[in-house]
Amino acid sequence: MAKPQVLILMGSDSDLPVMEKAAEVLQEMGVAYQMDISSAHRLPDKTAEYAKNARERGIEVIIAGAGMAAHLAGVIAAHTTLPVIGVPLKSGALAGMDALYSTVQMPPGIPVATVAIDGAKNAAYLACSILSIKYPAIAKKLESSRASTRKELEKKSAQLQKR
Repeated sequence: MAKPQVLILMGSDSDLPVMEKAAEVLQEMGVAYQMDISSAHRLPDKTAEYAKNARERGIEVIIAGAGMAAHLAGVIAAHTTLPVIGVPLKSGALAGMDALYSTVQMPPGIPVATVAIDGAKNAAYLACSILSIKYPAIAKKLESSRASTRKELEKKSAQLQKR
């Protein structure tokens, strides 16, 4: 298996159904990734080590998904200068709004790119966009994916207009 370029972390195994969608996109784009559970609160040392060692392991982008207080992406961003993409997950009494706010409201100098609640697919597409700056093959796959989506929608539009 190729050396992972993207690290996908999540706070708990209950996050896996959403975060697997990021993995699916990365697979489609031919981007190698590693996925693991690493809670900012329950496994803080593991989380910090993942972030601190990511660059030397060849990781170029980190996707972090968590619900509730959702400090995972922020903790990771505090320990690395690599791009970090936060995925706030729908959970708890506030249905992901707390996760969204805590992921997007980072202090100056510690940025976290943030996608929609449960937006793991877009996190992966954003990671691919970042990687496409350096890797033309990924740029080509992104362009092809968007062209395919356009064709599908044009076809559906034409079918709707026939009704």
